[in-house]
Amino acid sequence: MRMYDLIIKKRNGEELTKEEINFFVENYTKGIIPDYQVSALLMAIYFKKMNARETADLTMAMVHSGDMLDLSKIHGVKVDKHSTGGVGDTTTLVLTPMVASLSIPVAKMSGRGLGHTGGTIDKLESFKGFSVEISENQFINNVNTIKIAVNGQTPDLAPADKKLYALRDVTGTVDNISLISSSIMSKKIASGADAIVLDVKVGDGAFMKTFEDAKALGKAMVDIGKNVNRNTVAVISDMDQPLGFAIGNALEVKEAIDTLKGNGPCDLLELCLTLGSNMVVLAKKADTLEDARKMLMETIESGKALEKFKEFVKAQGGDETQVEDTDKLPKAKYIFEAKAKKAGYITKIHAQNLGIVAMELGAGRATKEDKIDLAVGIVLNKKRGDKVEIGDTLAYVHANDEEKAKIAIDGIMKNYEIGDSYEDNIPLVYDIIK
Repeated sequence: MRMYDLIIKKRNGEELTKEEINFFVENYTKGIIPDYQVSALLMAIYFKKMNARETADLTMAMVHSGDMLDLSKIHGVKVDKHSTGGVGDTTTLVLTPMVASLSIPVAKMSGRGLGHTGGTIDKLESFKGFSVEISENQFINNVNTIKIAVNGQTPDLAPADKKLYALRDVTGTVDNISLISSSIMSKKIASGADAIVLDVKVGDGAFMKTFEDAKALGKAMVDIGKNVNRNTVAVISDMDQPLGFAIGNALEVKEAIDTLKGNGPCDLLELCLTLGSNMVVLAKKADTLEDARKMLMETIESGKALEKFKEFVKAQGGDETQVEDTDKLPKAKYIFEAKAKKAGYITKIHAQNLGIVAMELGAGRATKEDKIDLAVGIVLNKKRGDKVEIGDTLAYVHANDEEKAKIAIDGIMKNYEIGDSYEDNIPLVYDIIK
């Protein structure tokens, strides 16, 4: 078998066989096939596409390129949740303790963020002493005893994906549904989940800017799940404005805790209930989404979800008193206000740009080497559709540097659009693909 023949075959729009896909993934991972040939094949895939079978085979080839986490010692149906990423996306921190408090095992592998804010791991490190560097045995034991654990992704999990993504990033071949979906699903499947719920974001602050593209990605990932015997559901949700109010690590942690206490933003809670209901049904703990939703709401109303979150933080070395008293979380030195200069209605919040403003405050990383300031970020005071008068506070800037804060205020003002009227026609949840 020659790589040259695979390139020509896909360039001509023909299907690659499972054996051919395994050949190129395995040998590229080993360093036998050079970058320039794989770049040519990726470009051919970009233009000629892959069908559902090819995409599933590519996914499993990447899964088998490294270790697969064996979660067979964990009792029950293991349901994982993945978000395609957005601004202020705190769902994992709210959702996992809600689901775990219903005795559903949540064994989650998470990563660090590269972009506007940290990833789930960075946010959890807002708790003093919290560690994701736990052994596989401790990870499994924590899930069996308290039903929840979060660990960092190991370098041996789907290494082909890491190598292929780095090449796609520099060859203009990132934006292809088959390549995106196989990249996401390879890591989820290698992480050992029995069932997967996907939160596919759409809008200004998301990778997918249109509903059509988001739906195509969701369908592709659900098809992969079907092809490899993993029950998979994709929820298409709004990211045309930040989710909730907080953008920044400790600020998002506080908002998650407030939500678990029943005092959080309505959109964050609603999305968590939608995603969580699907997780509960996939875990066979409820027959209907309506029953699952009632069960999840009860975990908040009874305080069970908050107690589970405290238990989880303590089990991984964190200071659980910071859950009880969020004033103990990292705090910025300064808080400044960004105030409206005209009256009207908020018609648009440029989510991605606000994310970049938060990153420049220190809440995220521009490069892997950058250090995150866990305390800084933005807390919105007004969202899409809200009425404002001149001088009303649009958002609060939490900063440790006054000059950076001034730049952030200017950035916030530029990324809020205020008009004479507003008609809300953007749903929080666009569609659910099963």
